[in-house]
Amino acid sequence: MKKVLGFLAGLFLLTLAAGAARTASIGWGGGDSDVGFWWTVIASFLTIAALGALVGTAIHSRRAD
Repeated sequence: MKKVLGFLAGLFLLTLAAGAARTASIGWGGGDSDVGFWWTVIASFLTIAALGALVGTAIHSRRAD
């Protein structure tokens, strides 16, 4: 159960990161470089958190040999 919740948390964070990246793209495209920059920073942090959740779940849910 913990494994499923960990992967769902990682996927949720990836979804948030994709939304932030989309907002950043709209900001860059609209000529608002400050909006594009800060949403890119937010998307980067969310991507790092998502990868941490996914990799951490995969590592800590392995069977001990």
